[in-house]
Amino acid sequence: MSLFNSALEKNITFVQPAYFIISGLNGIPNIRYYYVFLLFAYIISVLGNTIVMAVICLDRNLRTPKYVAVFNLAFVDLFGSSALVPKAIDIFLFNHPSIPYSECLTFLFFCYTCLSMQSFNLVALAYDRLVAIIFPLHYKVKVTHRFMFSLIVSFWVFVILGNFIAVGLITRLSFCESVVINSYFCDHGQIYRLACNDNTPSSIIGLMFPVVNFWLPLVFILLSYLCIGCTLAKVATIQQGLRAFKTCIGHLSLVAIYFIPLLMIFTLKEKIDPDVRIINLSLTSVIPPMLNPIIYVLQTQEIKESVKKLLKIRWKSKKTIRKKIIM
Repeated sequence: MSLFNSALEKNITFVQPAYFIISGLNGIPNIRYYYVFLLFAYIISVLGNTIVMAVICLDRNLRTPKYVAVFNLAFVDLFGSSALVPKAIDIFLFNHPSIPYSECLTFLFFCYTCLSMQSFNLVALAYDRLVAIIFPLHYKVKVTHRFMFSLIVSFWVFVILGNFIAVGLITRLSFCESVVINSYFCDHGQIYRLACNDNTPSSIIGLMFPVVNFWLPLVFILLSYLCIGCTLAKVATIQQGLRAFKTCIGHLSLVAIYFIPLLMIFTLKEKIDPDVRIINLSLTSVIPPMLNPIIYVLQTQEIKESVKKLLKIRWKSKKTIRKKIIM
């Protein structure tokens, strides 16, 4: 017992480097053009998600519980891509590969928080579709503004706490040898594997991350659509079923775009070639935020009508101003 107590009383010094070096995709020729593409995708993402958020704010008809989740998805996409792409462009396109230790951990926290939150936001939208189709008469009672706000906030709290724990465990690691991260950002798995002391807690977090943040949400989404399909097959005609299922196409498209590449990355892990993994993960970080607003504008009738209405109002106001100037 005395030996145990004396071991606890010893001061443990953690060797924390001044900086990390991001070194992903260095050996690929003409890779600069790829980073230019990421910048282009980021610009489209910023414009698209800003428009979706503005339309939801300006049109009172879209201030429903469903569009609370859609607004949050657009916000997460905008915030996540803004946290990631400008820094990645600075690292690779402008050749600033070194990143201070604390800044790297902050970078890790925001990237993983937004990546996880996208997943849980799709769960919220799946629940909305589940209740709307299976319990249409009880939809306004079951899915209220208060419920959707509470659901979104609880997801945020869960994701933030989980990533705080992951980052906190990284600070308990010593880095006495390499500080080179073979990725395009401060990747959790790449960092904890560089440690020269026991990294078991971080490796457990690394194993739990895809299960909690990707597999469980995906299972819920798939089960919800299985329930929707069974319900429509029992109570609706083919035309009614297709009409109801059409309201889910946008959401299903987002689910496929988001989950398929991520699950390949986080499930296969070391079995994937490092460069393929980095390209896949970087595309997953920018393509869904770029496509999400386009899919929602094209697939969601309410948003299309709202955009048309807002454009008409603006056009009329411009005409009125011109007439006043002429007069």
